[in-house]
Amino acid sequence: LTGCGTASDTKHTGSASETQTTNSTTASSAQPVSQEIFAMDTYMTVTAYGDNAQKGVTDAIAEIQRLDNLLSIGKEDSEISKLNKSGCAALSDDTAVMVTKALDLYKSTGGAFDITVLPLMELWGFTTQEYYVPTEDEIQSTLQRVGADKLTWDESTKTLTLGDKQEIDLGGIAKGAAGDAVAQLLRAEGVQSALVVMGGQVGCLGTKPDGSPWQVAVRDPDGEQGESLGTLLLQDTFAVSSGDYERYFEQDGVRYSHILDPQTGSPAQTDLRGVTVVCEDATKADALSTALFVLGSEGALELWRSLGGFEAVLVTADGRLLLTEGLEETFVFSGQERGIVLETVDQG
Repeated sequence: LTGCGTASDTKHTGSASETQTTNSTTASSAQPVSQEIFAMDTYMTVTAYGDNAQKGVTDAIAEIQRLDNLLSIGKEDSEISKLNKSGCAALSDDTAVMVTKALDLYKSTGGAFDITVLPLMELWGFTTQEYYVPTEDEIQSTLQRVGADKLTWDESTKTLTLGDKQEIDLGGIAKGAAGDAVAQLLRAEGVQSALVVMGGQVGCLGTKPDGSPWQVAVRDPDGEQGESLGTLLLQDTFAVSSGDYERYFEQDGVRYSHILDPQTGSPAQTDLRGVTVVCEDATKADALSTALFVLGSEGALELWRSLGGFEAVLVTADGRLLLTEGLEETFVFSGQERGIVLETVDQG
């Protein structure tokens, strides 16, 4: 996803590899205030407009850092790392809210979204970038440690107990939760126009300063960074993307994506190449972008029809772009130039 500002703005991209500096720009209400940070394993940019933009952006960056320190499995003193070592802990309010949402989404997606896949991510080498194709025996053995239904959650005491040798990772919803928190914070500061880019997640607060919608490009999975299949015109919502083009490795001519199927223990075998979820709830959108990819186009559309509360753009391996009907008036399609066929999907 690429979030595009006004003509005078720098374009903000959802690619972590393209933003590698940290800076802060102070400006008048007519100019953007922007700051970048590396957190949650990606580069993030918060850009805001208005008289309170500077304080809003500064506070937003601090909130992102706080959540990263709380949730990152890469930090030994984070709440999640301590939980994974101890196997049982009473959680802070922020983490408890995320765990509750994660368990609800585990159920509503039929297990396609699962916060207990960390042992599998480690097995395949995605946590260390020391990639490895495990044997089926290794996969089956590791799968014994996977499954959110093996967790015990006590809502009254906010205590989470892991199953035997289980570990959790909230990375699948952490950026979404951070996006929701930042949007709430910016609104509390009186900011009415802002763009928040967190890797493959773009948060659109209000409209652009000129009143027009934010433009969020849907990437072509087979194209170079910046090449798109169309543009979403959005305001006051989030767009979150997942795809097999983001993080993967190749061995013996086979591409292995980092999006793992919790049922098989292997990279998801799906007819989808890319998914974009549009939803006012960034936490939900973050989790669903992964789940829809795992489910494939048929399962993804079935979930959209049954669950509701979000819209989606699905790019298939056979050259189709499936657009849910709620986005029909806010999507500008350009994929025909690349041989892609647009299909609008209704609730029927």
